[in-house]
Amino acid sequence: MREYTSDAIRNVAVVGHGASGKTTLVDALAFVSGSSKRHGSIKAGNTLTDTSPEEVERQYSISLGCAFAEWNDVKVNLIDTPGFLDFQGDAIAGLTAADGALITVAAATGVEAGTERMFREAIAREDPVLFVISMMDKDHADFDRAYRMIKDRLTTKVVPVEIPIGAGSGFSGVINLVTKKARVPKKGAKAGEFEEIDVPASEQKRFKQYHDEMVEAVAATDDVLLEKFFGGEEIPGELELHALKEALKRADLFPVLCCSAQMLIGVRTVMDFLVALMPSAYEMEELHAFKGAEGDKTVEIHPKTDAPFAALVFKTTAEPHVGDVTFFRTFSGTVSSGQEVFNATRDGAEKLNHLSIAQGRERIEVAKLHPGDIGCVAKLHNTHTNDTLSTKAHPVRLPEVEFPAQLVSFAVKAASRNDEEKLQQGMHRLHDEDPTFETHYDGETHETIVSGFGERHIEVAMARLRRQFGVEANLSAPRIAYRETLSASADGQGRHKKQSGGRGQFGDCSVKMRPAKRGAGYEFVDSIVGGAIPRNYIPAVDKGIQEASVRGVIAGYPLVDFVAECYDGSYHSVDSSEASFKMAGIQAFKSVAPKCRPVLLEPLDLVEVTTPDDYLGDVMGDLSSRRGKLLGTEQAPNGAGSVVKAVVPRADLHVYGTRLSSLTHGRGSYTRHFQGYEQMPHEYAAKVIAAHEKTKEDDDE
Repeated sequence: MREYTSDAIRNVAVVGHGASGKTTLVDALAFVSGSSKRHGSIKAGNTLTDTSPEEVERQYSISLGCAFAEWNDVKVNLIDTPGFLDFQGDAIAGLTAADGALITVAAATGVEAGTERMFREAIAREDPVLFVISMMDKDHADFDRAYRMIKDRLTTKVVPVEIPIGAGSGFSGVINLVTKKARVPKKGAKAGEFEEIDVPASEQKRFKQYHDEMVEAVAATDDVLLEKFFGGEEIPGELELHALKEALKRADLFPVLCCSAQMLIGVRTVMDFLVALMPSAYEMEELHAFKGAEGDKTVEIHPKTDAPFAALVFKTTAEPHVGDVTFFRTFSGTVSSGQEVFNATRDGAEKLNHLSIAQGRERIEVAKLHPGDIGCVAKLHNTHTNDTLSTKAHPVRLPEVEFPAQLVSFAVKAASRNDEEKLQQGMHRLHDEDPTFETHYDGETHETIVSGFGERHIEVAMARLRRQFGVEANLSAPRIAYRETLSASADGQGRHKKQSGGRGQFGDCSVKMRPAKRGAGYEFVDSIVGGAIPRNYIPAVDKGIQEASVRGVIAGYPLVDFVAECYDGSYHSVDSSEASFKMAGIQAFKSVAPKCRPVLLEPLDLVEVTTPDDYLGDVMGDLSSRRGKLLGTEQAPNGAGSVVKAVVPRADLHVYGTRLSSLTHGRGSYTRHFQGYEQMPHEYAAKVIAAHEKTKEDDDE
């Protein structure tokens, strides 16, 4: 394997909606370049980058995969990413490691939810974006319609640089608008070989239409070309390519390609345009001039060979019989096989034995990597996703992959009590591989909670638990952390007296309890006068009331937002003690709290839903049906529709993302944040109280 310097490296994240042909395209690009010896398919389960049993079985990508294609003395690193939003964390990690995005748009279905999500993400990162209208050989494929959808729903700055000849079963080649030549498959071609011919007469009209559109769009981005255009001069292809590339870097234009990866038609042309248009790692240095923390200083990170080594770990996977495999993108300096590097994130040394590059499941050992390249290494001791590898002399911390917040949570429990420890170990291992899969123990509800981007995300994680760790786990909706509070005032006595020979126990206190302002918490007021209770025993009364309030009054949930005032009592000079007055405080709470008309409080979340305007009414209606209080709507940024704000009871938001996806055909998204507690309507509170009573009866039995 030859060494490639920064100027000869292209890092491309292949992103788009699920089932839009990303994995098949990556496989085809590597195959036609000769870097991979096999042309796989999703149906056969032998593609280059979908290698896990879950991916083969489900026939869609679950985690990102790395491959490469060598073409015209350039190495194109291809990062194949999942398309379904449940696994968007790996797509974002892929974009972080890349210098540009190749967005696949299925010719039959056009722009979908994942297309929009990844385009917005790439634009936010200021990444160059190429579109490829894929699967031109499929039934109902329509390049013109897909192209219009990109222009209407994503950006008006798209420009065609390649158009198809035919579609569906009649797809027979592509026309390169820059060279003005058609490329049709050679007879007997096995790796996408083509012959170049003049544009067929039947395609002349479409060719002229799209060629004129391209020339006008490209000329508008360059003053020299614009002068030639208005002067009626023909613009040479090499000038068009140069102007396209510069416009692509500035996000002034987004070129559109087309191909059939399965039939290998147009794939070589896609390779040509990737190399010609996508900026190299060196050219993108102005965007990757990160400011990294070096001790108490700030330094800039540039892709220079003679600079100190710095790389970001963007993915960690586990392989049978190998262990963890760490994937990293180098941003500065070179690194050699066997070199010792410094993990600045965890303050530890690591040795990069068997430094490699990935071609799907296969790892090819290399002697050295230059800045901008992507490599991997196995069996590091303590390095994880988002760690920065650098040098001991120049420790730096690169910006981490910014993963979105999880949207769905489940309570998880091992089917067998003997597997609880294995379950915990397995879930922590899954988190190491996929940081967007999170787990924690909720001490209030006494449940282990797992969180992710969607039900499919959690379902796949549970399948991996079964396969990798032999643990069967059951999922359920998490218990809601309700609260109780008081709605009236009352007073009463708490008296603890016990005599069993020898020194006895005696404590007596009179307590008033009343509601406090929502969110005020608990307040204890000492109103004892005249020494009715000695000063050193009064804190024990407070402690007893607090301890009793944790168990609530009506449904076993903590009582909050109330004032307890101790105003009288009595004591015994011998038998009284702190323990006795603590018990008196507990008894006082049990006596008084039920008389204060306790009520149930439920947690509320502030929900912000972004939806296309076509579905705005349905989304608002659904939120109202969940007892949501609508706060209003506003225009979403970048013309992405509307944002609906509502306060919704948490109990009514379990797996809300699934419903939102159904309502908006996958185009809606949402965030949620804890808003506070509010009194629960009586009819709903009654159900929670009844469930608590039933649980008590079951426990008693």
